[in-house]
Amino acid sequence: MKRLIGRASKAAMVGLFVTGATAFANTPEAVPGEFIVKLKDSVSAKSSINVLSAELGSYIKDTIPGQNIVVIKRPVFEIQANVVKSLSENPLVDIVEPNYIYRINRTPNDPMLGQLWGLKNSGQQDSQRRAGIAGIDVGAEQAWDITTGSKDVIVAVIDTGIDYNHPDLKDNLWTNQAELNGKPGVDDDGNGIVDDIYGASFVDAAKPTGNPLDDHGHGSHCSGTIGATGNDGKGIVGVAWNVRLMGVKFLSASGSGSLDGALKGIDYATQMGAKIMSNSWGGGGYSETLKQAIERANTAGALFVAAAGNESNNNDANPTYPATYDVPNVLSVAAVDNRGQIASFSNYGRNKVHVGAPGVNIYSSVKGGGYDSWSGTSMATPHVSGIAVLLASNEPNLTNVEMKERIMATAKPIAGLRGKVKTGMVNAYTMLTNTQPAPDPNDPVNWQSVSVSVSSAHPYKEKAKEEYEVRVPGAKQIALYFSKFDTERDYDKVELFDAKGTKVATMSGKNDDSFSTPIDGEYVKIVFTSDDSVNRYGFDITKAAWK
Repeated sequence: MKRLIGRASKAAMVGLFVTGATAFANTPEAVPGEFIVKLKDSVSAKSSINVLSAELGSYIKDTIPGQNIVVIKRPVFEIQANVVKSLSENPLVDIVEPNYIYRINRTPNDPMLGQLWGLKNSGQQDSQRRAGIAGIDVGAEQAWDITTGSKDVIVAVIDTGIDYNHPDLKDNLWTNQAELNGKPGVDDDGNGIVDDIYGASFVDAAKPTGNPLDDHGHGSHCSGTIGATGNDGKGIVGVAWNVRLMGVKFLSASGSGSLDGALKGIDYATQMGAKIMSNSWGGGGYSETLKQAIERANTAGALFVAAAGNESNNNDANPTYPATYDVPNVLSVAAVDNRGQIASFSNYGRNKVHVGAPGVNIYSSVKGGGYDSWSGTSMATPHVSGIAVLLASNEPNLTNVEMKERIMATAKPIAGLRGKVKTGMVNAYTMLTNTQPAPDPNDPVNWQSVSVSVSSAHPYKEKAKEEYEVRVPGAKQIALYFSKFDTERDYDKVELFDAKGTKVATMSGKNDDSFSTPIDGEYVKIVFTSDDSVNRYGFDITKAAWK
C-alpha cells in the first residue's frame, strides 16, 4: 500500500565568475545568452556581418547602426560574467553588457497572500504563531515580475484528486477537450476512460473512472500551492498563477492507494501530456514496475517531483520510494520551516534528497472550497512543482532534466539544510534568471569562528546528564558546530540554553557536520541527557561561529 506524505498537527492533517566577484540573486534579469555590444568609433556596425561575427566570436542577431551597436547571441550555458569579461578585452569593443529585461512589478491581490510564508516570508508568524525569518521563502514575488505561469503547462497532481469546484482552483484546471465536447457516457478520445474531463481516478485500478474529485483534501491542498488562481481578488495564490492542473487520483479518502493504481495514474499523466508530475506520496518497497513507469514519464519529457518522506529518515542509507528511484527526472524534496530549519519530521540525504522547500504550517486550499494549514514533505513538493511551472513557462524548450538541473543549481544554501540535501532551498527568481543566490546572512558558515573543544564520552553512558558552557566575548549570536553528532533519536538529546536560561534548541538523532540554531548573545549552555537503553557515539563540538 502507498500512503500520502502528511502528518497530523493540532490544526489539521499535515500529510558567472569574474575574479573577485560573483553573480548573486540580485543580478538583473537578462535575455539568456544575449549581449549588447557597442563597437569603438573606428569600427562600423555596418561592416560585414560575417567579418564581425568572426572577430567577436559570436552570432550577430541584430544591429543598431546609428549607435554602432550589435546584439549578439552566445550559448545560454556560458556564464554571463565570463562572456562580458572576454568581450570587453576584444580591441573592437567599447561597451558590452547583458541584454537586460525590464518589466512592470506584479503582486497579486489575493487577500490571503500574507499567510503564505512559503511564497513571501517577511518574518510574519505562521499558523502556529511561530515568527519566521524574512527571506526564507521560494522567491515568488520577484519571480512573478518575470512570469506568472502559462496555461500551456500541464501539471498532473498524482494524489487524492482535486476539488474541481473549488473557487481558487476551478479556473486553472486541465480539461480534456475531446471529452468536454464529446458525448456523455462515451470514451470520446479512446484512452479507455469515459468522461475524463478534469482527469481520472484509479482508486479502483481495475475500473478507472473519469471522476478525480478529491474526497480527502490532500490533493486539493497540494494543487492550491502549485496553482491556485492568482490576482483574482479571493483566497490564496499558487506559486504559478496560471497553469493547467490535471487530477490524477489513485489515493482514496483514507489517503492510501495501490501500486497498480500508481502505475496506471503515472501512465495516464504521461499519455495525456503532463509536463510536470507532483507526487506527495510514498511507501512500499522497491518496485521495478513503478520505476519503469517513471522512466516512461522521463522518456516523454516529464519532470517527476517527489516528496522525500516524513519519517526523519536518511534516504541515502534507507531508500524511500518513489523519491529515491535512480531515474534522471526524479526531483526529491525535503521540508523546511519558516526559519529555514529542516522540519523535524522530514527525511533527508545529502545525495538522494535534492532540494528543500517550505513544508511546515502551509496554508492552502482544501476540499469543499475551504482553506487550512497543513505540514509535511507533501506540502514542500508542490512548491517545487509550482516553480517548475514558472520555469517551463519562461523557457519552454528546456528538457525535464535541464529543468531539474536548473532548479538544483540555483537553490540557495541555508544552514538548516547543510548536509541534509544535495543543494539547498529552491528559489524561483534565481532559477528564472539562472543566477547564484546571495549568501545566507543567517548561515553560520558565513560567520567568523573560533575553535572550541566540547565532547561527550564515546560512547556516552546510560542516564548521563552533562553540562558544558561556551562563551565568545562580544558576540551578538553564536552557533555551535558539531563535527559529529549521533544519539538515540528522541531519547538522548542535546539542549541549548541562552544566558537568560531560555531553551533555544533541542538536538537528537544524527546531525554530523552541522551547526546548531543560532543563539542570541555571547553565551550558550549545553545540556546532554540520555536514558538507560541505547548508547551511541555522542557528539563533538569543534568550533563556534559568531557575529
